[in-house]
Amino acid sequence: MSLQLLFGSAWAEDTLIRVGVLSHRGDQATVKMWSPTADYLTGEIPGHRFEISPLHFDEVDPAVKFGQVDFILVNPGIYVNLEVRYRISRISTLNNLVGDVSLNTFGGVIFTRYDRKDINSIEDLRGKHLMAVDKTSLGGFQMAWRELKASGVDPSKDLSQLSFGGIHDDVVMAVKDGRVDAGTVRTDILERMAVSGDIHLDDFKIINPRSNPEFLFVRSTRLYPEWPFSKVQHTSNELAQRVAVALLNMPVEHPAAKAGRYAGWTIPLDYQPVHELFRDLHLPPYQNLGRFTLQDAIKKYWYWLAASLVFLVFMAFMTTWIARLNRELKKAKQYLERQYELILNSVGDGICGVDMHGDATFVNQAVEQITGWNEDDLIGKNQHELLHHTRADGRPHPAEECPVYATYLDSVPRFVSDDIFWKKDGGSIPVEYSSTPIKDHQGQTVGSVVVFRDISERKQAEEVVRQHQMELAHVARLNTMGEMASGIAHELNQPLTAIATNAHACIRMLESGGSQRERCADVMERIGAQAERAGEIIRQLRQFVLKDQPELSLIDLNQVINGVMLLLKPEIRRAEVQVRLLLEGNVGKVLAQHVQIDQVILNLARNAIEAMADCTECDRILTIRTSSKHPGMVVVTVEDTGPGLDESVASELFNPFVTTKPDGMGLGLSISQGIIEAHKGRLYLDSESGKGAVFRFSLPIESGENQQ
Repeated sequence: MSLQLLFGSAWAEDTLIRVGVLSHRGDQATVKMWSPTADYLTGEIPGHRFEISPLHFDEVDPAVKFGQVDFILVNPGIYVNLEVRYRISRISTLNNLVGDVSLNTFGGVIFTRYDRKDINSIEDLRGKHLMAVDKTSLGGFQMAWRELKASGVDPSKDLSQLSFGGIHDDVVMAVKDGRVDAGTVRTDILERMAVSGDIHLDDFKIINPRSNPEFLFVRSTRLYPEWPFSKVQHTSNELAQRVAVALLNMPVEHPAAKAGRYAGWTIPLDYQPVHELFRDLHLPPYQNLGRFTLQDAIKKYWYWLAASLVFLVFMAFMTTWIARLNRELKKAKQYLERQYELILNSVGDGICGVDMHGDATFVNQAVEQITGWNEDDLIGKNQHELLHHTRADGRPHPAEECPVYATYLDSVPRFVSDDIFWKKDGGSIPVEYSSTPIKDHQGQTVGSVVVFRDISERKQAEEVVRQHQMELAHVARLNTMGEMASGIAHELNQPLTAIATNAHACIRMLESGGSQRERCADVMERIGAQAERAGEIIRQLRQFVLKDQPELSLIDLNQVINGVMLLLKPEIRRAEVQVRLLLEGNVGKVLAQHVQIDQVILNLARNAIEAMADCTECDRILTIRTSSKHPGMVVVTVEDTGPGLDESVASELFNPFVTTKPDGMGLGLSISQGIIEAHKGRLYLDSESGKGAVFRFSLPIESGENQQ
């Protein structure tokens, strides 16, 4: 009692280590068989008290899962499942004792009666009745099942019947008695029953026999390791190492080994063959290997599937929404394109888009109607080479001088009021056009749009107006000549009288005879000079009354003024007006119609003379000057010292039929203004009220290049 109390006190201080053992022969037998081994470990590992915990098949898994044991001793099949599921680790393998033989591997044997001539191989088992120990028996069925499968025999389909005897001895006896065609048990069963006298080995025939010098028993299957002694995951490696050392050092003849009917322990064997067997037969833990069903996928990845479903629904919604937006945008785009095309085609002016290369990108119908080029002729083609290649005078029009090119090069809009475009038939049309740069969303110029208008009708109208103005000017000149007729006749009468007088004198000198030839020659020279004077007056008169010459010519305004003064000389003399001609030398020539400029100067000078003729208190000085102080222009000034013009009259002076003369028509200044503007000049009144009248007009000087 005192020793028990002493050991009880010591055990109470030791750490309890539970060793779970598969109880396949009952708890009492298990405790009896394995308690000596636990006592052995308690003695070998101080400070620890080992205790055997018998476990039924259904108790093994929860005992390991919840850490109710520290070590586990089960068959290889259960071990493989626990290894996969709970990461247990084997530390040694049992050396089984079969008679006097120590083995740490075992296998299965498939057999039949020796007199069954029809069964010699595994394939011959098709259509036969096979008995095994149990469906879960590793050596009594599963090892043989693997060999049948390797030979192409499916026990569940190819056999006439598969039955289970429950224990190995019953299977052997069933085959012996002929109740089944063949059977399978673990190795050493047949030898053991033969030793006990239950059977004779010669009465049986081994199917698919295999031999191994180190394995003395008959067998039909591969060999697999014996039971492993394993540590569970929470057991420390240091304790596991001490237990493994103790087991490996256990003598074969140790009482604990004899009680457990084994021959000690060996290093842990490789249990991969058991894994491969279970994997091959799709047994736990590999029952689902290769058969991952849709249900398994849903169960395992349900959250991904749910997220994918939500995403798909969202994408479907977005796709539908975007598709609807695209349809609406497409409709809007088509509507805008139709509106755009309708607007373009409803415009009477030609509209053409040009890219940075000068190629046409779009045209409207007016372009086709005006030029004769259709859309296919223009789109993608260089518009300058088709429409704008030659100037109106026949000279080539270089592309680098084209305003359209210049617009998309410098991004500056341009308007050209008078130019020509070329039609498809080779003809030309007068046009006015604008060129505006086209910019993208970043403000970069990507081309230009050209809007042009056929100005043929306008040009014709301008020509009609010009002709009408010419006719009107001609009538005005004739009217002026009528008014000046008496003065001109008087001016012509003087040279004619002188000619007649001198001619009579010359006749008398010739009739008197004598040597008066030299005096006669002098008289004839005076006659000739008077005749030239009269001829100059008549030539100037004829030029003035002629209709306008169709072509322009370079004229010197100083010469024009001197010629007009010759026609006005009678009126100047009659009105007692003093004339001052302040004409600047080398004033430059202008391109103009001579007779029209004559008419303008004559109108301005006659108005000045008539204004001063009615003024009794005026000095009556007519000043005409020319000047080229303004760059590129000749300015002609006609100034008088008359009473001047009221502001009310001055503001409407250039309107037709506005005059200050009692018998005037009021067309002279209007016609003069039209003539000067037609020559790209300007006529204006530049005087103050009551201080005489000052009229100026300017005309552009023709450049030296044009003069040549």
